Amino acid sequence: MKIQLPDTTGKLYDYALVGTPVAPSKLTPNSARVLYSAAHVVADPFGDHDPTGPAHVDWAKTMEFRHYLAGMGMGIAEAMDTAQRGMGLDWNGALELIRRTKEELPDALVGNGCGTDHLDPADAKSLDGVRRAYLEQVEAIQKLGGRIILMASRALAKVATGPDDYIAVYNNVLAACDEPVILHWLGEMFDPQLAGYWGSDNFEDALETVLSIIGANVDKVDGIKISLLDAEKEIIMRRRLPEGVRMYTGDDFNYPELIEGDDQGHSHALLGIFDPLAPAAAYAVSKLSEGDAKTFRATLDPTVPLARHIFRAPTQYYKTGVVFLAWLNGFQDHFIMLNGAQATRSLPYFTDCFKMADEYGLLRDPDLAVERMGNMLKLYGV
Repeated sequence: MKIQLPDTTGKLYDYALVGTPVAPSKLTPNSARVLYSAAHVVADPFGDHDPTGPAHVDWAKTMEFRHYLAGMGMGIAEAMDTAQRGMGLDWNGALELIRRTKEELPDALVGNGCGTDHLDPADAKSLDGVRRAYLEQVEAIQKLGGRIILMASRALAKVATGPDDYIAVYNNVLAACDEPVILHWLGEMFDPQLAGYWGSDNFEDALETVLSIIGANVDKVDGIKISLLDAEKEIIMRRRLPEGVRMYTGDDFNYPELIEGDDQGHSHALLGIFDPLAPAAAYAVSKLSEGDAKTFRATLDPTVPLARHIFRAPTQYYKTGVVFLAWLNGFQDHFIMLNGAQATRSLPYFTDCFKMADEYGLLRDPDLAVERMGNMLKLYGV
């Protein structure tokens, strides 16, 4: 099967598809690693909305994708940044998403993003205000019976004056959580407004702060997701976590080696890249569960260039690549995103996504993918 693709000058060349779709696998509660896919949302393209208004979501298609993930035994990290939280999906939309997922998939492994995004950082004046905002979302999610992923707060980053402020707020919020939560350390490459989180721009100082929070609340912390795109920093932290507290890699650049681990430990995963890579991730970890680390690495290692491409700087726009591949794979009927985010990447970016997804067996219906890629090229005047 062939398609004509343009190079960066607009000249066309023949590209022959080479990939074989990854065989489906299913994870179990006894699998070697716990995997969460941070899942995207599907926009409703027929809604009359603008970037300043509430999100218009195609709930049927959005939930269909979550059933697909749960069918592979994947955990779902709900209403996180991959779902355009804070970049098109507001708190009301996030809570509705959390409610629907709990209602439709009551037995699935789901963690729900809990933050302060209904408090505009410009309006944040005090630590008490941030604390109240966190507790409002904690209460709403727990009322639905949902487990919590405690997201980083732009408002807290604005008002905190040092590590002690973070410690005080997190201690208070964790005390209100009914079940152990997953903490979330999101680097500024994902959200520039989180620069200096934990009260320092220095990793070593920030690490001591978050470890002190975990140490004081071990019974309230299931684990921590660290998204700094730096394997060495993750390993340093992983080796210092208290017994029973999991490291969930959020490193979309180095996940194979971090999940495999070493003789001193390993990471589980909570990754946006496991939205488009879900079949490969499930297959790889099923092999790791059988003791076949070689096949695990042979499956995931080749996907890293695609992940690095999707998450290239400016990293916060990675959601566009994720949704593009969801469209190519037939999980939605259009390539429209909340806030018009489909326009935040270039045609060469999409062309390379298409080719790499094919090479790694991530186009589950190559005929459909070719048809849709052709339609997109026409939109660009090809």
